Amino acid sequence: MQHSSTHRTPAARRRRALAALAAAALLATGATACGSGDDGTGEREGVAEVSGTADTKQATLLDRPFDKPDLVLTDTEGKEYDFLEETKGKPTLLYFGYTNCPDVCPLTMSNIALAKAELPEADQEKLTVVFVTSDPERDTPEELGAWLKGAAPGSVGLTGDFATIQAGARTLGVAIEPSEVKDNGDVVSTHGSQVLFFSPEDDKAHVLYTEGVTAETFEADFPKLVKGENP
Repeated sequence: MQHSSTHRTPAARRRRALAALAAAALLATGATACGSGDDGTGEREGVAEVSGTADTKQATLLDRPFDKPDLVLTDTEGKEYDFLEETKGKPTLLYFGYTNCPDVCPLTMSNIALAKAELPEADQEKLTVVFVTSDPERDTPEELGAWLKGAAPGSVGLTGDFATIQAGARTLGVAIEPSEVKDNGDVVSTHGSQVLFFSPEDDKAHVLYTEGVTAETFEADFPKLVKGENP
């Protein structure tokens, strides 16, 4: 939850300044818009069963944890990345989005990066953050790498075949649709805004975040998540 007080610690001011700079820089990269995350028919895909708080700005605990998707894609160095193997036994955050997204994607990734930076160095090395593009036709390894350096340094960026990415996202209840060109020329990639956390204990996603989660929430939760605990 955002604080309304004008008195902030130096660390808090630094985090907000970095978030603003990152968002401003990334907003300038394109005029496309993130989609609503439905499947194009007005129906929601893969609705997860949840428990705990109904506040979407907090973590949601899943009654039925998701298995990790079997995704073999290409990282920002152009090398094959087997998501199951590379993240096995590691605390892992997974988010689907695209580099030309003007709002949700850069804000979400910068919030994650800012919160991760507050962890002790050893825990920062443990926490793997993976960003999978929903717009692989435009998001080449080079484009992803350059974007992540500004949005979330140290994160893993993955691209590849759209059908493979879409199928993997659907196993997690995340809807992704092919990019489309609007009448005004904007290219829009429709994708769900969920951030999923996979526990190092069993490699399953017990925790889900939706749009609107703040850096402060991630910062409060990450120390527990890294240990395999629920927030």
